[in-house]
Amino acid sequence: MAREAAPERRRQILDAAVRVFARQGFHSTRVADIADEADVAYGLVYHYFSSKENVLNELFVQRWSLLIEAIDEADKSTLNHEQKLGAVAGFIIDSYRYDPDLMKVIIVEVTRAANSFGQTHLEEINRAYELIARIVADGQKQKIFREDIDPAFAAMVFYGAIEQLLSGWIFGVIPGSDRNFDEARDLLVKTICEGLQRR
Repeated sequence: MAREAAPERRRQILDAAVRVFARQGFHSTRVADIADEADVAYGLVYHYFSSKENVLNELFVQRWSLLIEAIDEADKSTLNHEQKLGAVAGFIIDSYRYDPDLMKVIIVEVTRAANSFGQTHLEEINRAYELIARIVADGQKQKIFREDIDPAFAAMVFYGAIEQLLSGWIFGVIPGSDRNFDEARDLLVKTICEGLQRR
């Protein structure tokens, strides 16, 4: 019985941590705040996690591994190159659409934190860039995309544009309805791919 409850309790703590990190920021959050939000004893958080850094680490690794899987799946599919990039952009935007607090935590507390968590996870972050660059390079080999643009640079532009969109929604500076999400995905991919197309 206790074994069955453990994964649920762990999930309960992680979900609570997302809400607190999103509301207060990682550095202003104490383990006690997570315990209060999860409605569990303070010591129980430490039973599952060694620190709040360990909690944030797990949140990032879980979500980022799903992103890597989504890119890999799109790359191996029979979709054309524009559709592959659209599938990846759609996955990231839908991740925000359905779990904005988690994406806020990942963008603000991890990928932008170059001196702390971002540095710790450079390998995983770079892996996602490399996979997008691979899609672009394949398009170049097939004479669909122009060859004078470095695929790694194209990947940086792709992710940079998505991060700016997410930041705009996170901080409420651009509209964030379902229609806005879908339009942003389509425009982003169109802009990137038209820039990459052979003249």
